[in-house]
Formats: sequence, structure tokens, C-alpha cells
Amino acid sequence: MSKQIQEAYIVAATRTPVGKAPKGVFRNTRPDDMLAHVLKAVVAQAPGIDVNRIDDAIIGCAMPEGEQGMNVARIGLLLAGLPNTIAAQTINRFCSSGLQAVALAADQIRLGNAD
Repeated sequence: MSKQIQEAYIVAATRTPVGKAPKGVFRNTRPDDMLAHVLKAVVAQAPGIDVNRIDDAIIGCAMPEGEQGMNVARIGLLLAGLPNTIAAQTINRFCSSGLQAVALAADQIRLGNAD
């Protein structure tokens, strides 16, 4: 039995700002709060998306063991006011965390494991 590989499309993209640590303007901003702003912006960029149909959030974060807790993806989703039915995973690949998160999400869609 052969399955057709689906196409995966990026419909919205946003990232957290880059700043100077430990003296930058965001030095007192919690990482999970910053992520919540990013998630709200992504949802705003794709107004046709029903957030209740989101199955999973895959978030890249280098060194997630910091003050943001061990699953910054889950905490950020809740702070953004998104449904608590959305699963979330935090990917740590240091400098390529975001790239790995995009690759994993695309693979899940292309293989038919997610929409």
C-alpha cells in the first residue's frame, strides 16, 4: 500500500525579537510571555484558521530549562489564551531549534499525521 505525500505550506510566520542579553530592552520579559505575544501574532496573521482545530504546536527554544520552565510551548499556548486542548512540544536544538520545529511540523503534515 502506497500513500501519497501531502504538500505542507507555511501560512504564517513570526519569531521573538533578538536583543542584547543581559542588558537589552527585553531583559525583564519572561520567555513564555514573549512566546504568547508571538502565538497571538501568528493567529492574527491567519484569520481563516479555527484555533479549535489546531492539534499540536511545535515550538523551537534553545535551552528551555531556564526560567520559562521545561515546556515553554505549552505555557506559551496557555498564556496566549489558546485552547488547552492543543498539544505542545518544545524542541531544543540550540541554534537550530526553530528550523527543527518547522521541519518536524512539515514532516508530520507531509506524512499525513497532521493537517
